[in-house]
Amino acid sequence: MCGRYVRRSDKQRIAEHFAVHGPSLPDFGPSWNVAPQTFQPVVRLNRDTGERELLLMRWGLIPFWAKDPKVGLRTINAKAETIATAPAFREAIRYRRCLVPADAFYEWQKLDAKTRQPFAIALKSNEPYAFAGLWEKWKDRKAGADLLTFTVITTDPNEVVQPMHDRMPVIIPKRDYDCWLKADPDRPPLDLLRPFDAGKMTAWKVNKAVGNVKNDSPELIEPASPSPEEGSENLPTTGSLFSS
Repeated sequence: MCGRYVRRSDKQRIAEHFAVHGPSLPDFGPSWNVAPQTFQPVVRLNRDTGERELLLMRWGLIPFWAKDPKVGLRTINAKAETIATAPAFREAIRYRRCLVPADAFYEWQKLDAKTRQPFAIALKSNEPYAFAGLWEKWKDRKAGADLLTFTVITTDPNEVVQPMHDRMPVIIPKRDYDCWLKADPDRPPLDLLRPFDAGKMTAWKVNKAVGNVKNDSPELIEPASPSPEEGSENLPTTGSLFSS
C-alpha cells in the first residue's frame, strides 16, 4: 500500500513539472510526511477547457454515491488488479483519473514481530513524479458543500520496493501524463498500471520519527544513522534529494 509520502516541491515547481497553466494556483507548502485525510495538490483535466489544473483534494476517496464519508478512511489506495470492477472505483477509472504529485514515499520493512524500519523511496534523478490517482466529488448534504477526494492506485512491487512491502504506488512516467488523463473513457489506460522501472529508483533507511504523523520536517527524509550492528556499508544513501 501507499500510506505516507513526501511532497517537498513547492507549487511553482509542481506547476512547471506538470505543465499547469492558469491565473491562480491553490496555496500550499511542502510536506515531508503526507498522511491520509489531509488535503493535497492533485492534477486533473478541467472539464470545460480540457487543460490541466491543480486543485487541493482530501486523501481518501469517497464515492459519489456514498452515504457515510467514513468510507474514505478505507479507500486511500485502490488495487490496479480490481480497479475496473470495484464499486468504489469502476466509474472513476473511466472518467476521473488524476495525477498525484510526489517526491518520495515511505514504506516500513518488518524486521521482527515488534520492529519495523521505515524507508524512503524516490527517483534517482531527484525529480518530482506522479502517482496514478482517481478523484471523486462527494456532496456533503449536511454542510451543503462539495468535497473533492482522491485515492492512489497500487500495484505489485518492483525490485527496489519488494524487500519492504508487497505493494507499491503506480508511478506514471512523465511521457504518459496525457495518456493517463485523456484516454477514452471506454478504453482506460490500464496498461500503465504496472511497477515502475526499478533501475530508476532508490531507497534508503530513514528515522522512525516518520511513523508519527505529527512530525513533518526535512529531517525525516535524511538517511538514518546505522546501528553499530549494521555498519555504514549497509545504509543506502541518495545524495541530493533532501539537500537542495
